[in-house]
Amino acid sequence: MLVRLGRFASSHPWRILAAWVITVAMLVGAVVTIGPAFTTSITAPASESTEGLDILSTEFPNAGGDPATIVYSATQGVDDPQVEAAMTELFDATKEIDGVVNVLSPYSPIGSSQISTHGDSAGQIAYAQLVLEAGTTTDEGAAIGEQIASLAPEIDGVEIALGGDMFRHREPPNSEMLGIAFAIFVLIVAFGSVLAMGLPIATALAGVGTGVLLTALMSNVIEMPDFAATIGIMIGLGVGIDYALFIVTRYQEHLERGESVACSVGAALDSAGRAVLFAGVTVVVSLLGMLLMGITFVTGLAIAASVTVMVTMIASVTLLPALIGLAGHRIQVTRRGGLLASAFVALALLGVALDVPVLRLGVLLAVVAAVLARFWGPLNKTVKISSDKPIEETFSYRWSRFVQRRAWIITISATVVLLIAAIPVLSMQLGFADAGNDPEGTTTRQAYDMLEEGFGPGANGPLLLVTELPEGANLTGAKQVTQLLEGVDGVVKVSMPIPNDPQQPTAVLWQVIPETSPQDEATVDLVHDLRDNVVPQINEAAGTDIKVTGPVAANIDFSEYLSQRIWYFYGAVLLISFLFLMVVFRSVLVPLKAVGMNLLAIGAAYGIVVAVFQWGWGGDLLGISPGPIEPFIPMMLFAIVFGLSMDYEVFLLTRIREEYDTYGDNSAAVADGLAATARVITAAALIMVFVFGSFMLEDLRTVKILGLGLAAAVAIDATVIRMLLVPATMELLGDKNWWIPRWLDRVLPNLVVEPARPTDDVDADLTVPEPV
Repeated sequence: MLVRLGRFASSHPWRILAAWVITVAMLVGAVVTIGPAFTTSITAPASESTEGLDILSTEFPNAGGDPATIVYSATQGVDDPQVEAAMTELFDATKEIDGVVNVLSPYSPIGSSQISTHGDSAGQIAYAQLVLEAGTTTDEGAAIGEQIASLAPEIDGVEIALGGDMFRHREPPNSEMLGIAFAIFVLIVAFGSVLAMGLPIATALAGVGTGVLLTALMSNVIEMPDFAATIGIMIGLGVGIDYALFIVTRYQEHLERGESVACSVGAALDSAGRAVLFAGVTVVVSLLGMLLMGITFVTGLAIAASVTVMVTMIASVTLLPALIGLAGHRIQVTRRGGLLASAFVALALLGVALDVPVLRLGVLLAVVAAVLARFWGPLNKTVKISSDKPIEETFSYRWSRFVQRRAWIITISATVVLLIAAIPVLSMQLGFADAGNDPEGTTTRQAYDMLEEGFGPGANGPLLLVTELPEGANLTGAKQVTQLLEGVDGVVKVSMPIPNDPQQPTAVLWQVIPETSPQDEATVDLVHDLRDNVVPQINEAAGTDIKVTGPVAANIDFSEYLSQRIWYFYGAVLLISFLFLMVVFRSVLVPLKAVGMNLLAIGAAYGIVVAVFQWGWGGDLLGISPGPIEPFIPMMLFAIVFGLSMDYEVFLLTRIREEYDTYGDNSAAVADGLAATARVITAAALIMVFVFGSFMLEDLRTVKILGLGLAAAVAIDATVIRMLLVPATMELLGDKNWWIPRWLDRVLPNLVVEPARPTDDVDADLTVPEPV
């Protein structure tokens, strides 16, 4: 089937291209008409915070959302007549902004507690509480913030900042340009051809773009976080370029043997294309394993990433063959003008990613280079970038032999190094970062710091206690609840009971300010103490059913819910990976080693993430402050890395098994298999590392963490695992690598990821191209 698909697509490229163009045009029209509906809400199912938020949404429609504040400090004191008059005018103007329901001024009778009485800043820091319309999106919140900033007065000694997640500044992502720029250089070296370089990038961009459009549409029916599309872009670019790299490499091999373009494309899809489908499905299955968590937020994240990977995989076996058919034999020719134009395009992409305008002139220079190449002889000359060497003379072959001769030392040393790198995992703290982790100088970070200075750390994460009241109830008992809560250890302040209707209250709300910040473990302990000890006693005495809720409590519930269920996810992914590798390679030890080594790699990647983002090592370079690790990050990293590592695992071990079945020499098979695949695996890993790593330049902390974690995991997998542990352990086990009980071999189904080469092709593969 894949052979026929490849031959058809390469023979009728314009039909395939037309189908893709029509599909994309229809999706664009649908997105423009319907629009995306991403969300920022994160709530664990069947939790106390969920029940409390349901009451808030019904009885207090504007109280359960993210808090928004205007925080300000005045060295002359916030009660200075000039300051009070200017800020009151700002608050009145803010009330008139669309989307703002109310502004509670610190100068109002009920807002007097919003003026600091804490320490040296007493009387110098205050804040106004903003009530925004329910369902306000981040884009709408950002627009409100811009209007407030434009209205803010300029007074000597006065500093004004906006607090709340709605006002956190997020630049549109453009770091992927950096990864693409680097991919241009790697692909030219890997293929020795400018045209061959362009095909994987074009395929990946088409697949990712289509995937993002589908994600935007699906966000209307599935709850998806606002950064789901960015994560889809990151993963889609990495796997898309890699999948196309494998197929184009095989196409070149068949073309060099004298086969026609159509036959070469068909053969490439039947081998590398089959492996790409396997790799893509593996990543998708790993990602969809997150549905076991039973959380709509995580489900949306998994589906968004899966859709992008799936579309990119489809593009690799449909759009790419069509593009190859248009390129034909020209894919093997590289001219100086093409190289120069490619270099200028890469510089222009760097200019976009790093915001260096002068580098963007590279686009114009690339056009000039391409035009001159047609008329000026020196630029029209062909260039040979790669050379053919006997396999025994390649660096990869010599390296494999070096590792095999020192198998025990390298196995032990590499394992110890990875275990040391994983040590920080033991102190991993799951939780959600807040404005206190924003870069210094941002308005939300300034507001966070001022609130902490003036009102204590807990002011940035108040807890909400809410309960429904029976008909005809009064607030006398509710005032006694306030007194009881004020005596709880870890509580700084408790508001008076806030009824939903002062005349006939049916629900009442308290705001509890902890002593500690939202990310502090003491705040988690306080929430548990309130729920387990304090609130049950109040409920029993007063006949109420008080719920501890609010954004901070919801985040705690979310983290604990995930930590309890994540082991089911880990177990499912590990079991599926083991069973699949056992079926493919007809071995017990090979899949066991693969699972163990993948755990070492992901553990080391986790350790690096914790050291940087939680401990703060090198945080200044990334513009971050230490904080907890978002609870869904370990799960995302695990799913993606296991899917990607299976790709490299099958690509390498398939060639080793093929050599072993042909010659029966395990040691030679390991060396030959590593040498034959090292160039492609290295190029694919380099591209992924830079594509993923480039996302560390993004504003969103979540995207930064995923970028570093994925880049580290892929780098470790392609170097320490594939170049050290795999050849060393394969050498130590010898023929036992391929042992499997006969009864098990008989019952296992036959699954061919890549068909065996014809016997007359064995000798033809004894040389491989290697970069000069």
